[in-house]
Amino acid sequence: MTWSIVAHDPESGAFAVAVTTCAFAVGASCPYVRAGVGAVSTQSFTNRYLGPAVLDGMARGLSPAAAIQGALAGDEGRDLRQIHAVDRHGKSAAWTGASCVEWAGSQSGPGFSVAGNMLSGPAVVGETAATFASAASLPLPERLMLALDAGEAAGGDRRGRQSAAMKLVTTEDFPDLDLRVDDHTVPLTELRRLLGIWRRERAPALAFAPRKADPAGLTDRALIEAGWRARGLDLRFPDRKGGAAPAEG
Repeated sequence: MTWSIVAHDPESGAFAVAVTTCAFAVGASCPYVRAGVGAVSTQSFTNRYLGPAVLDGMARGLSPAAAIQGALAGDEGRDLRQIHAVDRHGKSAAWTGASCVEWAGSQSGPGFSVAGNMLSGPAVVGETAATFASAASLPLPERLMLALDAGEAAGGDRRGRQSAAMKLVTTEDFPDLDLRVDDHTVPLTELRRLLGIWRRERAPALAFAPRKADPAGLTDRALIEAGWRARGLDLRFPDRKGGAAPAEG
């Protein structure tokens, strides 16, 4: 019902998943990323427990193949599942159960894997992989977007289209980018629009947000106000200092 790409960018340390399908809200169930560990997509009669289980296995030092094997060991529906993963070494692995609806399969390259099921044909995975591999000069989110577009042009989901998502993490315990198109007639077009907004409005602010390297983030009110003025916003902080003590319930 889905095809996706999981990827690792060694230069930035980013892990990402981009996915699209003819089903509602794919971003709520398929993509999983963890800083310093890897990226996973679990799909085809999705078992959401598999994504975290594979990430846990890779965090313990298992290869993607061994982590997937271990996660599937206790799943009686393993023949219905499709799952693939990439780790911090750029190694990847994929499982396509024998009962996944055709066309179903996967293809991998250095630092990435593409997998899909219920597709119009093998060209969907092939074109997604080839486009991703050939677009190494692009930033990772735009590279993923281009790859999904190529898969869609090759036929995409044989049933149609409905939702898409992209999730990316670098150093933090939460994603830098987490975009979802839950229900749309052209979900990849909408995902590209949201990515443009993220690139313009959210990505520049990440360097000033609270993070492990700077737990408070930017707190200089003069600098924040200067940024507001530069955007044409008539906003100011109140003159009072400090704040009320936390209330106890």
